[in-house]
Amino acid sequence: MLDELLAAWINRQRWFGGKGRPIDDLSIDSDVELTPGLRHLIVAVWQEGSRDRYQILLGERDELPDRLTHALIGTVGDSYLYDAVHDSERTSWLLDGMAHDETRSGLRMRHVDGVTIDTTPRSLVLGAEQSNTSLVFGDSYICKLFRRLIPGVNPELEIVTALAARDAPHIAQPYGWIEADLDGVNTTLAITQEFLSPANDGWDLALASVRDLYASMPELPAGDAGGDFAAEALRLGSATARVHHELAAAFPTGVVEIHEIKRMAEGFRRRLGRAVSEVPELREHVSAIEEAYHQVELLTNEVPVQRVHGDYHLGQVMRTPTDWIILDFEGEPGQPLAERRALYSPLRDVAGMLRSFDYAARHLLAGHPQADELETRAQEWADRNRAAFLDGYTQGGGVITPADAALLRAFELSKAVYEVVYEARNRPSWIPIPLAAFRPRAA
Repeated sequence: MLDELLAAWINRQRWFGGKGRPIDDLSIDSDVELTPGLRHLIVAVWQEGSRDRYQILLGERDELPDRLTHALIGTVGDSYLYDAVHDSERTSWLLDGMAHDETRSGLRMRHVDGVTIDTTPRSLVLGAEQSNTSLVFGDSYICKLFRRLIPGVNPELEIVTALAARDAPHIAQPYGWIEADLDGVNTTLAITQEFLSPANDGWDLALASVRDLYASMPELPAGDAGGDFAAEALRLGSATARVHHELAAAFPTGVVEIHEIKRMAEGFRRRLGRAVSEVPELREHVSAIEEAYHQVELLTNEVPVQRVHGDYHLGQVMRTPTDWIILDFEGEPGQPLAERRALYSPLRDVAGMLRSFDYAARHLLAGHPQADELETRAQEWADRNRAAFLDGYTQGGGVITPADAALLRAFELSKAVYEVVYEARNRPSWIPIPLAAFRPRAA
């Protein structure tokens, strides 16, 4: 009965990765009672011959208050079953368990050495996430529950605890985590970090700057318009370089040899070929993209590689009253764990942020009646902030040699190719945003 209720309910959740496909089977792999009326479930979902596993906090009440009706899963007998992440009266177990290093039926709750966790704040679910669920406890903590479980230690836990042990700046302090064995492998279920309550999202700040520019007089340079973002882009570049330095010190590093660089360029080309077959608008830009990839093949020096962020953009950074903080080191959630933990050139992160500046500049032009007239202003804003970010990156100790510039350009264009395909599948009116990446840039 419970598995049938869960199968009907889980397909409607935004964090469920198999939406739109029928569920062939759902089974409960683990069922641990945490407190009376609260259970921790790990469920296996079978679709088209493949299995994914998810974690659910299952609440049970004889009566369901109005504040929880949106979380209802179903009823069994006289009991209401619901998604208990929304029940602040029950979620205190998260902080309690981590604060006291509790273990229950294989579910291990741990805190970071040397920290103290206040167990009194009540929780509130953040509503914007697509693949995880985060609970904010007062003004102190944010606990991210990884809904879809992949066996292994999550890169975010691995990275932030290692950087915190080095007293590295520009990260949110980790406080604790929850883990269990999945397929015999220690697997991260949740991580709790410092909640940056007096902070602003980098994407929101950038868009506010773009709005100010578009609302200003057409002849007013971007640097003179209200809300100029360049100083923040400079600081963000410096923070990025510092975090890359700390990552190189905390984890093993390596090099990509010449023959491997050529294979990297071949990989770029294969992805381009697949993209062109799907999105014909790319075809006219192929020669320019191919030339950028060819420049990578001409490199004669090994490329240093290290642990990186892996999914770096303006939505992954927060501006506190004192500095930039970098979040979400788990990499691209849809990629295999081994790939997210692999070593890459830090220029991959730099390219991701440069693409994010382009998106911020043109995001507001999609469907805008004056899009053509504002395109020049968008390019001016993007160029100004890209340059400031790169200046900050080098001032902060990051290295971009002339040879690196060729690799950086290839990373950028490869990311833009991916973006074109994504927009074609999901938001066709946005295709002009990544297509602009293939136009020649001013020197």
